[in-house]
Amino acid sequence: MQKPSDPTIACLLICCPDRPGIVAGVSMFFFQLGANILDASQHSTDPREGLFFMRMEIQLEVPDRAQLEHSFQQQVATPLAMEWHIHYSDQRKRMAIMVSSYDHCLMELLWRWRSGELAVDIPLVISNHTRLEKECSTLNIPFHYLPVNAENKTAQEQATIRLLQEHQVDFTVLARYMQILSPHFVGLYPQRIINIHHSFLPAFAGARPYLNAYTRGVKLIGATAHYVTNELDEGPIIEQDVARVSHKHSVDDLVMLGRDIERQVLSRAIKAHIENRVIVHGNKTIIF
Repeated sequence: MQKPSDPTIACLLICCPDRPGIVAGVSMFFFQLGANILDASQHSTDPREGLFFMRMEIQLEVPDRAQLEHSFQQQVATPLAMEWHIHYSDQRKRMAIMVSSYDHCLMELLWRWRSGELAVDIPLVISNHTRLEKECSTLNIPFHYLPVNAENKTAQEQATIRLLQEHQVDFTVLARYMQILSPHFVGLYPQRIINIHHSFLPAFAGARPYLNAYTRGVKLIGATAHYVTNELDEGPIIEQDVARVSHKHSVDDLVMLGRDIERQVLSRAIKAHIENRVIVHGNKTIIF
């Protein structure tokens, strides 16, 4: 584990009104600290919306992170009316997974995690079914069975929240968790719950999208990973993909093709979140 005085890679995400001198101001601040900028990406909506977004990776020695952040706020962020977040490479994110009985997304995430592709800790999996307990136990991941029905839904949500808090979870992935979360639950974790929806949103939101796609006779099916909001399947989109289909494909064919897309889309969205490549603005995302 890195010590605070060791060189650290910090990832800075910013959003502010667009104006000349933003990049120069940020760069000069870190130059004066003896830091080395490893990567920088930026996007401006000017003149349409007049906003500036940037992601910067910096290698630096940080003996006092609180002081660094205070100085950045005073010298750079406040004068530029900047919204910003900074993340450090030695602070590994903790990801909870919530799943029902479909196994394809969970198994994909566990495989990528075990291979080191997803650089997170998985302190627990929560499910309203017992079907996938063995897969988690084999990898020594605690599995919590919390069955949900109309009578106990509120109590089980509270139990879920307690588990997330006890395990100090940074964000949660709904890997085909087939329950709608309450506004209270969602409000506790803004931009920290990622869902995979089995359609190319905004088409076929809600239940049974593959059947609806088949009935409509679409030529493309897809999947969408998005942050969860109180509007069902309307949250900021992180990642999407599609596959071409035809009149020859049955509903079962669409489901089979769609599950492969779901696995890939969800994995890419989580990877972008882990690597701090996502800035949410309103109901849109900027992905660096």
